[in-house]
Order: sequence, then structure tokens, then C-alpha cells
Amino acid sequence: MSVKSPAPQTERPKRRGSRLGVSARAWVFVAPVLIALAVVIGYPVVRAVIMSFQKDSGLDKSTGMFVEGGGAGFGNYTHWLLQQCTNSLGETVSCPTGNLGSQFWTAIGVTLLFAVVTVALEATIGLGMAVIMGKTFKGRALLRAAVLIPWAIPTAVTARLWEFMFQYDGVVNRVLGTHILWTADPWPARFAVIAADVWKTTPFMALLILAGLQVIPEDVYEAARVDGASAWQRFWNITMPLLKPALLVAVLFRTMDALRMYDLPAIMTQSNPATRTISMLVVDQVRQGPNSASALSVITFLLIFTVAFLLVKVLGANAVRTQEEQREAH
Repeated sequence: MSVKSPAPQTERPKRRGSRLGVSARAWVFVAPVLIALAVVIGYPVVRAVIMSFQKDSGLDKSTGMFVEGGGAGFGNYTHWLLQQCTNSLGETVSCPTGNLGSQFWTAIGVTLLFAVVTVALEATIGLGMAVIMGKTFKGRALLRAAVLIPWAIPTAVTARLWEFMFQYDGVVNRVLGTHILWTADPWPARFAVIAADVWKTTPFMALLILAGLQVIPEDVYEAARVDGASAWQRFWNITMPLLKPALLVAVLFRTMDALRMYDLPAIMTQSNPATRTISMLVVDQVRQGPNSASALSVITFLLIFTVAFLLVKVLGANAVRTQEEQREAH
């Protein structure tokens, strides 16, 4: 008597409706976050763009009353990018010296200078600090806590502290035996701001880099030691390639933050034009006209977005690769 084998069971096709149901439920959970982001981020950006194409309210000479400015077209943008101002006769002329419009490109240059120099120094020093903090030794926890103190101090306090140090009769001139006006002369003031920012923000870079170092497995270094690799070879061929994603993320975050620098130079050097960043220019312009300041804010946003995009595309092409993929590649 033959026993019939059971017929093979075929998988039932997944119903399209069930997948749509799951997708709909997912959107229900995601929608509140998207709405919150649209309100908190989207609305201010759109509002700033709309205001940037409007003139600031002015004084009507015939009535002596303030009136709405009306449409400005690209006038607010040409005011900053081409440094064009309007005189008392309504003619378009080059912005005179001392006008905020004449300081736009100088502020752009100062902002980029601060960003490039501070991020480069902070990444280099932060890498060395992270390597030291990653070692196993007695008192490591105390060292890590001490390193984070400058980062924990509020920026306003840091700026005032370094302002006292860089005064004419302050600690820096006494130690160096110099008589430099650190917060008044152009290049000494810029150096003072860079020194204060590096002191405060390097621990942040070190913390991010240290997190990347701790992900690297110790067995990779053990295998390299067995193969006879020197300490420099292990650092250059193992540590740096595997640390690249964390290092690029740290550089990206700090660059975006440095391009928005405001409080440190504003408090340390106050009204010194040599240290006026683009963010300081926006705040100064808000007091004179919010619509023109909105145009400057949009330009600042585009500048930061462009720099971040270039860092991700050019330097961070492999930043999304996992540590395991990095290890397999090497």
C-alpha cells in the first residue's frame, strides 16, 4: 500500500493591502515628527526667504510716517553681494566705508578664516588628546573629566576669561613680555579669537574622535604587532583608516558650528571690524532692517549648506561605511 506524500505547500502571496496598511501606520507615527520639523525649521526658512524679497519700511518724506517697503526684487541680495547702497537721492551707489553692506566680503573672509584655522587645529590637537585618553593608565577617568572642563564652560564666560587674559596689562603680555593690543589690532584680535575657540572646542573634537577609537577592535592591533608593524605603521595603516568616519563627522559638525560663530568674537573684541563674522553682521543688520537681514541670513544658510555638501561629497565619500567594511577593506 503506497502512502501518498503530502503536496508541497506553496507560500501564499503577500497581500498588497497588508503592506499598504503597514505603510499607512508607519506614516501615522512619522507624521507628528515631520509636522514638528516643518513648523520649527521649515516655516522660519520660508518666512526668511519671503522677507528677503521685500524692502524694509522707511520714512515717507511727504507725510513723516513709516510706510511698508514693498517688493524689493533682488535688491537686498545685490546690496550684500555687490555692495550696492541707495543714497538720499534714490540712486544706487557703492556702499560707503563703515556701512554694513561694505563689510560683507570682509565678514565672509573672516568667517572662513576662523572656520579653516580653528577646525584644522582642533582636529589635530583633538586627535592627539583622543589617542592619549584612549590608553589604559591610572587616572584616565580623571584626565577625561579634566579635558572636558573647557567645553563645559559657557561660551560667554570663556570669552570674558580670554578677554581678560589678552588685555594690554593681562597675562599674555606679561608672560610674553610684549605690549600688543590683542583685542584692538586686526591680526592680534583674530589670533586671540582663534586661540580662545581652540581652547574651548578642542575637547568636543577629542570626545567624538575618542568614540571612534573605542570602536576599533584590539585584535586588529594584535595581528599587526605579530606581523612586525611599528607603532607608526599601526597608527597610519590601521587607526587612521578605521577612524576616518568618526573624524569626518567631527570635522563636519565643527565646521558648520564655526561658520555660525558669533558670541565668542562679539564678547572678546566687541565692535572690532577685523573679527566681525557673518553672524555678527546679521545681528547688526537686524537693528537697521529685518528684511535686508533676512537676505543676509539666506546667504549665510546657502554658504553653510554648500560647505557641508562639499565636505560630505568630497571628503566624506566613505563616511557612511561601517567599521566592519573599513576593516575588510584593509
